[in-house]
Formats: sequence, C-alpha cells, structure tokens
Amino acid sequence: MIRRFMILKALLIAVGLSTVLCGCSYLLPLAFVATPKQKVAPEYDKLANTRILVLVWADPATLFDYPYVRLELASYVRDKLAAELSNIELVDPVRVADYQQRTLDGSLDPERVGREFDANTVVYLELLQFQIRDSSAPDFLRAQIEASVAVYDLDADPDEPKIYHLKPVEVLYPEQGGVLFSTSNSAQVRQAGYALFAEKVARKFYEYEEEL
Repeated sequence: MIRRFMILKALLIAVGLSTVLCGCSYLLPLAFVATPKQKVAPEYDKLANTRILVLVWADPATLFDYPYVRLELASYVRDKLAAELSNIELVDPVRVADYQQRTLDGSLDPERVGREFDANTVVYLELLQFQIRDSSAPDFLRAQIEASVAVYDLDADPDEPKIYHLKPVEVLYPEQGGVLFSTSNSAQVRQAGYALFAEKVARKFYEYEEEL
C-alpha cells in the first residue's frame, strides 16, 4: 500500500514538474474551451446564387491622397466574400475600378453600374472617413476607415425593397494607438486595416460566432 502511494506521489510530482517546465497549465486550455460564444445572424442573407458587384465610393479629396483606395478596398471585400460564401459569382474589381476611372460622374448610381456588369446585387460602400496617417499625429500611422453599407437588389420584385441599408462599418487599427511612420509600417498598417474592414463588411452576409 505504501509502495503504491509512493509511486503515485512520484508520478504526480513528475507531472507537476513537467507542467512548470513547459510553462503551461492544464487548467488554461479548459478555460479557453469553455469560453461562451454566440452565433450572429447575417444582416442580409440573400446573396446565394447571385452575381455580386462590390462598389466603393470615395470623395475627390480622399482619391487625391489615395488614388487606388476604391480598387484596393473592393478587392479585399471581394476576396473575403469569395472565401466565406459559396454559390456566388463576383465581378472583377479591376473592371469596376477601370469603369469608375473612365466615368466622370463622381456620384455613380449603384444600380446603373450593377446593370453595366450584369450583376444581380450591388454591395455599395460609401467611404465616410479614410486615413492611414493618424489624424491627431501625422508622424504616426493608424488606419481609420468608416463606411456606410447598402445592398442593391437589382432583381427585386416591384412590391419588394430594392435597397437595404445595413449598419455602418468602422475600423481603427491599431486600436491601442498609432505606430511610428516607416515605409514597411505603412504597408503593414494599410493591409491590416483593409483586412479588418473586409471582414466586418463580409460578416454582414454570413453567420459567424463571437465570444460573449
């Protein structure tokens, strides 16, 4: 009996030492596994089996500082939608940006653009704010992106809504504050801000889980 106790004690000590040496705790994974989550329903769930055009509008001042912002944001959103949704077709953002460049009318009609590319649905993103430099400290980088989101259903029946206004999207990256400007930092901050923006827009169209 004593021998069994001593063996068990030695095993427990060995397990405890290995836990300390590897710098982990068996209790921590349980805590993470037990983190409660909830499913979030999409704001708009009618994209299946449609041809989708992502259209980004930006004011002239923004385009002067960031001439490719419409193409860049539309491409990130398009890629995220393609990764998360099946049974959809997406218009090439390069073709849309080229059309916007050739069209002098700054206030493009989303429905007109959608029909130009034989789309069934237009995801229209109107930039309300866009900065990569921190507005309060120009020597620092901080992506600030805010946009309204609307969906144009070009195949809607006469008695159905054609335009659905969804909740605006806001991105602030890094959240904790800006980072000092450098060439490499500028690209990293912009790409991370674009990716976060695309994720927030795309999540409006599919179910996902978030921690409570």
